[in-house]
Parts: sequence; C-alpha cells; structure tokens
Amino acid sequence: MNTQISVSEVFEKAYAMNPEKEALYDGYTRVTYQQLYDEVNALASALSQKGIEKGDRVMVCLPNWNEFVCIYFALAKIGAVLVPCNTRYRSEELMYILENSHAKAAFVTGEFGHAKFFKHYLKNDQNDYSLEHIVTVRYKNDEFLSFDELLEIGNNVPFTPPSIDPVLDVFSILYTSGTTGKPKGAMLTHQNFAYSALISNEQLQCTADDVFLIAVPVFHVFGMAPGILSAIAAGAKIVFMENYKAIDALELIEKEKISVHHGVPTMFILELNHPRFEEFDLSSLRTGIIAAAPCPEEIVRKIRHVMGCDISVFYGLTESTASITATDFTDDDFIRATTVGRILAGSEAKVVGSNKESIPFGEVGELALRGPGIMKGYYQMANQTKEAMDEEGWLYTGDFVTMDEKGYIRIVGRKKELIIRGGYNIYPREIEELYYKHPSVLEIAIVGLPDTVLGEIACAAVKLKPGITEDEESMKEFIRGKVANYKIPDHIVFVDEMPMTASGKITKVALEKELRAKFENILR
Repeated sequence: MNTQISVSEVFEKAYAMNPEKEALYDGYTRVTYQQLYDEVNALASALSQKGIEKGDRVMVCLPNWNEFVCIYFALAKIGAVLVPCNTRYRSEELMYILENSHAKAAFVTGEFGHAKFFKHYLKNDQNDYSLEHIVTVRYKNDEFLSFDELLEIGNNVPFTPPSIDPVLDVFSILYTSGTTGKPKGAMLTHQNFAYSALISNEQLQCTADDVFLIAVPVFHVFGMAPGILSAIAAGAKIVFMENYKAIDALELIEKEKISVHHGVPTMFILELNHPRFEEFDLSSLRTGIIAAAPCPEEIVRKIRHVMGCDISVFYGLTESTASITATDFTDDDFIRATTVGRILAGSEAKVVGSNKESIPFGEVGELALRGPGIMKGYYQMANQTKEAMDEEGWLYTGDFVTMDEKGYIRIVGRKKELIIRGGYNIYPREIEELYYKHPSVLEIAIVGLPDTVLGEIACAAVKLKPGITEDEESMKEFIRGKVANYKIPDHIVFVDEMPMTASGKITKVALEKELRAKFENILR
C-alpha cells in the first residue's frame, strides 16, 4: 500500500478505472467520474488564473454537496490548502479561522449569510486582509464570482499543476472544536489523507462495487478522509446526505443500494428504532465505520445481525486524519462494543504514564500514536504543537486508555474529562458505558461540577427512549453494586436533547455550562 501519493493522484487513478461510472449523488444531481474530472480540471484552471497558488489557504463553507468534492480535488490539484468550515459557524468563529489561516479565497452558499460576513474582509487599498475572492455556490450575487462562472472560465483552458510532495505538502487545515481553548488548525498532508483513505479501504475490504453513504459532515475529518477520499480511492460511488434523518437514510439505503454505511452511534440507533424500520430492504448493506462515541453492545449486535451491516469500530482524531485503530471482521460483538480495536497496519500505538514512560498492559495511561496519518503540526502554533507531539513523531492524544496483550485498546476517558471526586478518579466513559446497557437509555453524558467539599461531583444528563419514564433514584440503583459508590453520579437529570457537535458528539463543555446553571442554587 503506497501512501506517498497526492490526493490528486488518488482521484486520477480512480477516474482512469471507469470514467463513465457514477461517482456522486447528493439528492439533487448525479455526477459521473468523467463529469467530476472535467469540472475539477476546469475549476483548478480557473483558480490558477485568479491567482490561487500552491500553499494558499481556501476556506470552504459548504454542506454535503457535490460541489464540495469538486473543490476538494481542484484544490488538491493546484496544491492549495483546503480549510473546511462548519456551515453553522457565525461571525466570531469565521473571523478566527480567517485571521488564523490567512485565507485567500472563500466558497460560500446563500443559506447561512456567510457572503455578507466575508464581504467586509475583502482585501483592498484600505486594508491588509488576505481575502481576495468570494465564490458563491448554488446562488448568484453580482458582487462575487459564482462556482458556475469559474467552471466556464477554466473550461478547456490548460494549465500546468505544481509538483506535490505528499509527505511534506499540506492538503488541508482542519480546526479542532476548541473545547479547551482557541481552536487549533491541524495541518494534514497529502500523505496523511492518502493513508487514512487507503488503510480504511483495506480494513473494510472496499472495492469499486461499493456505494458509500456519507451522512457525517464533509467539513469534518470523518467525512473528508474515510468518507470522500476512501470512496474515491476505491472507485466507488458516494451518496451524500445534507441533513440527516433516519427515515431518509433508510430510504437511501434501499433505493441507492448502499453497501458502506459510515456514521456515529446515534444515527444507527435512530434507524434501528424507527417505527418503519422493518419496511425497508437493507440487504445491500455490507459494512461501515461507526465512530466518535461509545456504542452499546446491544446496538452493535443489532447493527450486525438485524441490519445485516458488519460494522467496524474505528478510532481517530482530527490530528490522526481519523482512521488509526479499528476492530476486525473476526471480532465479536463484545470486542466491538468495549474496545476501539487495534492499531492499523503502518502505525504504532503505546500507552504512557505521566512522564511519557511506557506502562504495562492493562494499566490506565495516555494513548500515544505515531504513523503516516499523524498531522504535521498545528498551523502557526509552535508551542501547542510541542505540547502535543515529541521529536520522535509521537502524538499524545489526551485520551486515557488501557491496552491488553493482544493490542486491543479500550478508551477510558478524555484526560481533560477526568473527574476527581474527594481524591478519587472517575472516568465518565466507564459509567456511561454501564448506563448504555440500561434498556431505557438512548444517550447519556457525565460531567464534573465544582464542589467546595469534594472538589468535584459527577452529574449525569440522560436522554431516555421515546415514551419511557425513569426517576433519579432508579437510575442510581441500576449501577449500585456494579461500581464503587463514589462513581455513582451525585445528580441525574433527564433531558430532551443533548448539545451536539456537527460530527454527532455530545458537547460536554456546553452540557457542563447548562448543568452548572441548572444546579446553581444547590452546588456547594
């Protein structure tokens, strides 16, 4: 498996396999590999004519649309750097990324008001802003270039693309969520992306016969690497979902003959629990990636044996370009529910103590990773890069884990989520996994709240399955006797919705803020 290959080369190899094959369907338009190839070349040519050069950063604020893929590979071809942005971002978030990345161009839609924001920061004689071009997608504005106009400008206009060093040249800067401070821009190279895509395909045995359902956002590393690039590398077809709904996903699986279904646990839970689930023919499903949150064993079992999808549990971070550990097809339901599998071929993992020393199997420590998927560093943040990576290329993830003698890794919790209650350590994930076995629980998240006596106390937010009622005491009783008493949440609240990130993770920082306000009068 050659990972020293540019993202553009991955695409061109796929195109050469079967130009007339359907490559993309986003619910609006169907695009063949030939059409995509022609549009990529036209857009790359047009961007070059507009002064976008190798190394220039380009912000892309788009949902799961076909145009995103065209922009993705056009930027790869000219060596520019893709800076994807969550479509929900507003002025402060966009301003931070614009100023930090020094983006030269931005692609926007009409839906989110981004063009109005970016207009104020266009470079002119009175300022020194970096932004020179705003490109509108699926709408026209006479003040700016449109995506379609760029395609016309570049159509059949040849240009010479620059040489790309896959190991050194950055393809994308993805900004982390910033849950513990300012967002950091992870610089991911062409090789980082190629490794993530190719190793994911190898693990899932993907081929050109597969049809990928990509319901996770394309502006997230999950959607970009083991999503878009994996599908293209296999010469497969991509089916996008712009707005996830379980009923729509089930319909697409049947109509488009989806074989590879990537998603977060919540998506699969909603599909399995949908009242019309049994009406759909899901026999095309073969496999997929489930990631971003723990998945109860019962759900893993149902995904495999009721949906017929031989799902694989993956683990990764933005900084590892997603895929770096995974379960195997030979692993049983218990292993898939309680571990994130083993390190993938070509990468390394170790568990270290507080002084970065390796510790024995079975002991809790921080997971460190090294390999061709690990980021180059954080953009313009040398100190933060040194904190996260050492000189030997090890990335320290901030995740507490254990590793057994066979190499299986079990996530215990985030280093920064550790609750210290009266001197005793509580790893929220351990307790959350117990509650996911409760028949009434749909989602749960445990956070620490300040306490003047104990330092911190544990508080659980629980979302119950529709039509179910429980009380706080019954929930506490469910785990009593299964864990030490100090691990039982001090407070349990029932919520209708959890604060979520775009990638489907519960936002614990936002949840903690909500719970602090709720318990303001009773916290000591």
